[in-house]
Amino acid sequence: MNFRNPAVRLGLLPAGIALALTPAFASAQEAASGTTDLDRISVTGSRIRGAAMETQQPILTMTRESLEKQGFSSVADVLNNLTSAGSPAISRSESLASGENVGGYYVDIRNLGAERTLVLMNGKRLGATTSGLQDLSQIPMSAVERIEILKDGASSIYGSDAIAGVVNVITRKNFDGGEAQVYVGQYGNGDGDTETYSMTLGARGERGSLTLSAEYNKQDPVWAKDRWYSRDGALGPNSTSADWSPISQNSSWCNPTLYNCADGKTAVWQTLNQGGNPKNAADYHELTEDEYANANEQMTLLTGVKRKSVYINGTYDFTDSISLNTDLLYNERQTFQQIAGYPYQSAASNINTPLSGSSAFNPVNQDVSFRRRLWEVPRTTDSQLKTLRFAPTVSGYFDFAGKTFDWDVGALWNRNESIKTNRGDMSLIAAKQALGPSFINADGVAQCGTSANPIALGTCRPWNPLLPYGVDGQGSLADKDLQDFLFPTFTTRGITKTTSFTANLAGSIVTLPAGDLGFALGVEHRKEEGSYVPDAFAQSGQSTGLGQKPTRGEYDLNEVYLELNVPLLADVAFAKELTLNVASRYSDYSNFGGTTNSKFGLTWRPMDGLLVRGTYAEGFRAPTISDLYGGLSSSFESYIDPCGVSAPGSVNGNGPCTTAGVPVGYTQVGQGGKVCSTLPCQSGDQFISGANPNLKPETSKSTTFGLVWSPQFVQGLDLSLDWYKYEISDMIIADSVDRILRDCYVLGNSARCADVVRADDGHVSAITYGTANLGKMETEGYDLGVKYRLPELAIGQFNIDWTTSYTAKYDEQGQNSDGDNIMIGRVGEPGLFRVRSNLGVNWQYGDFGVNYTARYYSGMKEGCIDTGEFWCNAPNHYANGEADPLRKTGSNTFHDLQVSWKAPWDATIALGANNVFDHKGPLMYSAPNSAFAYYGGFDVGRFLYMKYTQRF
Repeated sequence: MNFRNPAVRLGLLPAGIALALTPAFASAQEAASGTTDLDRISVTGSRIRGAAMETQQPILTMTRESLEKQGFSSVADVLNNLTSAGSPAISRSESLASGENVGGYYVDIRNLGAERTLVLMNGKRLGATTSGLQDLSQIPMSAVERIEILKDGASSIYGSDAIAGVVNVITRKNFDGGEAQVYVGQYGNGDGDTETYSMTLGARGERGSLTLSAEYNKQDPVWAKDRWYSRDGALGPNSTSADWSPISQNSSWCNPTLYNCADGKTAVWQTLNQGGNPKNAADYHELTEDEYANANEQMTLLTGVKRKSVYINGTYDFTDSISLNTDLLYNERQTFQQIAGYPYQSAASNINTPLSGSSAFNPVNQDVSFRRRLWEVPRTTDSQLKTLRFAPTVSGYFDFAGKTFDWDVGALWNRNESIKTNRGDMSLIAAKQALGPSFINADGVAQCGTSANPIALGTCRPWNPLLPYGVDGQGSLADKDLQDFLFPTFTTRGITKTTSFTANLAGSIVTLPAGDLGFALGVEHRKEEGSYVPDAFAQSGQSTGLGQKPTRGEYDLNEVYLELNVPLLADVAFAKELTLNVASRYSDYSNFGGTTNSKFGLTWRPMDGLLVRGTYAEGFRAPTISDLYGGLSSSFESYIDPCGVSAPGSVNGNGPCTTAGVPVGYTQVGQGGKVCSTLPCQSGDQFISGANPNLKPETSKSTTFGLVWSPQFVQGLDLSLDWYKYEISDMIIADSVDRILRDCYVLGNSARCADVVRADDGHVSAITYGTANLGKMETEGYDLGVKYRLPELAIGQFNIDWTTSYTAKYDEQGQNSDGDNIMIGRVGEPGLFRVRSNLGVNWQYGDFGVNYTARYYSGMKEGCIDTGEFWCNAPNHYANGEADPLRKTGSNTFHDLQVSWKAPWDATIALGANNVFDHKGPLMYSAPNSAFAYYGGFDVGRFLYMKYTQRF
C-alpha cells in the first residue's frame, strides 16, 4: 500500500501505522465503522484507492514488526515459510542444479510454479531471468517496510505471470534517523555460519526525504558429509558401499587382452593393488564395492551465499499536489556450490578418449577404456548476479467537478548481469593430448609426444588415469601443473533487461446511492531483453560439462486496463455494503499477439463485523525468452524406464521394448551401468532439450470465496476462511523423458520413439526433447486464519496468530495405460502437503518479549522400486487403474523461539533458535527439491542466532 500524496500522508500517518499493524484480513467491524478516513490508500491487487479495497481480496500483510520476530535473514526465507508457499524453486539443497537460475531465491505461491507468481517491488516488477524467475535475494531485508501477498490471480491488474498471486515488497521511505543491525547465527552442528550487517539512515525536510539502506549478508555452505541423512549416500544411513558409484576415485580400467570391454556384461573393471606397479597389468584386481565412490563426501548440502546491497529512496514534493518518488537499488549476490569430481568414462559417446596404447602409462600397449572419478578437482560453481534498478514515479492529484482524481506516471529500468564461473570439468581437447602418445624423456620425466617428436611440457602434460586418488607417481591428477592443463575455468555470462513506462489515473466518476463509483485506468509499455551465453567449451561440447547453446531474444508489449468499483448497496438491512469490482486488461505482445483477461469481485457485508467476498479471475503467462529462444542444453535427467523390470507397471518384453533392443529381464541402470536402487534414477548419459518458438501463452481461471469475521462479542479476534480453485491450461512444460518413454513403449506411439537412442545393453543413452503447451493442472483448497489479541493481563500482552492451508486437490494431466488423458492427483507428494499450518504466540511484558512459532507439515508419500524393501509400506497401492506402490511418512513439526529485550539505550537484543528442538524430517529416497534423501524445504538442523538492533 502507498499513500498517495504528502499532505494526506502526514495527516494520516498514525492511521497508516495502525493499518500496517492490523491483520491482513483486517477487521470487517473496524472497516465498516467509518471512523478513519483512509480513502487515499492504494492496496496490492487494485489500482483504485481506498482502505476498503484491502478486504475485497485475500491479502496477507507481513509488517516489519512481524518480520523482526522471525529468525530469517532473507526475504525469500520469510516467504517460503508461509503456509500457502509451495516447494522452493531450486532450493539451496539442490547441489546438482545447473543453468542460469541457480543461485537465486524464489517464491512459489500455491505450488503453481515460481514463474507463475508475480513479484513486485513497490508495485513495479522485479527483474526476471530469461526463464521468467524473479530473484528475491536482490531485495535487502533492512530495506523492507512490509510485504503484501495477494493469494489470487491478478492478470487483469498486473498482466502476465500473476496467475497464482502477487508478492509486493514495499520498502522503507520517509525514514528519519538511523538504525544499525547485526545478525549472527550458526547451526548446532557448528556450521552454516550466517552474518548480516545493515545500516539504515534517513532524513526528512519540509518538501522531501531521503532514505538509504545498506546491507551485507553472508551464509557459509553446509557440507553433505556433516548431516546424518546425506553423509552415507543416496539412501541416507541405510546406504552401503554397494549403493555408491562404481566410477570411483580408485581408478579402474578394462584389459582388452583379457576381456571384451565393449560388452558391458562381460567387461571387468580393475583397479591398482595397494603398492602395485601401475605399468604391470598383473598388479590390478577387480574393483570391489568397498572401492566405489561416495560422491556426497565432496558435495555441498546448502550452497554458500554472499550479498551486498544498497537501496536509496528519495521523495520530493514539487507542490502540495505533485510529488516525485525514486527508488534506486544496487545488489551483488554471489553463491557457491560444489559437487563431486566428474565421473569420467573414457568410452562414453560424448567423451571417447581412451588411454592410448602409445602412452608411457599404458600397461598393455593397446588403447584401453577407463573410468576415473576426478576426485582431486571437485566441480565448483560460483554464480554472481549484479542488479541495478531505477524506478522514478511522478504522482499527484487534482480536483475536478467536486471530485478528487489521482494520477501517476512512472518508469522502470532494471538490469541483471550474471556471471557463472565453473571449474572441475575437464577440457576434452587437453584430455586427448594428455592421454595420447607419451614417453619418458632423458630426465626421467613423462612427456607428451614421442622421443622423435616431443611436445614441450609447457604445452602438454601427460596424464595417468590408472593411478588411484592418493597414489603418487608421474601423471598423477594431484599434480598442480597437470590440473592447470586439464581443467580450464569456464565463464558463462547473462544479461536481462526490463524497461517499462506506465501511466495511471484513478478516482470516482459519479456518486451512486450506495457511494462513489470508483475507477482506475492506465497504460503500460514494457520491453524484455535477455541473453545467456555459455562458455565456448559448453557450446562446442569440448568439455565434460553439460553442453549448452546461447539464449538470446527480446519482445515488447503494450497494455491498457480499466478497473471499476461499483457500490450496489450500503447501510440497508442485511447489506451494510454490497460492492462489485470489475477489471479487464488487454495486452498486445510483439511475439504472439493480443490477449484480454478480466476479473470480477463481489464484497458483501451483511452486518458489522462480517464480510463475505468472492472473485473470479482470468490469467495468463506469456512464454519467456528462454521458452521461445533458448538454445539447446544437456542434462543428466532422472526418469523411470518402463522397459525396466523394476518400473511400476513395467512393460519389459512387449513389442516396442523388444524392437528397441531391450533384453527381457532388463533392469534400469544409471551411472556407470549400475542397477538403480531408487526410482526415478539419474541417467549416466547427457540428454538434450531445447526451446520452441511457436509456444502460446498459458491461460488460467481462478475462483475464490471467503468469509472474514470479527465478532463484536470477542474484542481483538479476527477470523478468516478462504476457498480457492485454479485451473491452468496450455502449460508450458518440457516434453519430459518419462512422457516420451511412456508414449513410445507403453502406448506404442512409434513416432515418439524417433528421438530415443538405446545402447547395446538396452539403457537409454540419448534422447532429445523440447518444450510445448502440453500441461494442464487443477488445484483447490482452503486458507484459515485466526488472529487474537487477548485483553492485556497483569502478566503481559498475548497475541495468537494461526494460519493453515489445506490442499483438497492438486491434479496434473497425464495418461493412463490405455493412452487416455487423465488428471493425476499429487497431493501428499513432497512439497504438495495436504496441510501446512503455522501457530505463532507472542508474549510482551514491558521491555521483554517472547515469540514462539510451530510450523506443521502433514505427511508425504513417494514411489517405491522394490515392494519387498523395508521402506515400502504401501506396496499394494493402486492409482488410476495401475500399480502404484508407495512409501508414506508421517507429519513433521518444527518449533522456533525468540526472546527479546528492549534496552533503555534504544536498542533491541534478541536471541533465538529456529527448529529449537532439532527435529529431523524423514528420509525421502526420491530426494525431493534436493540432491539428497531429504526434503529440500525442511530445516537441516537447529539454527541459533543473535540479533542486535540499535536505533539513533
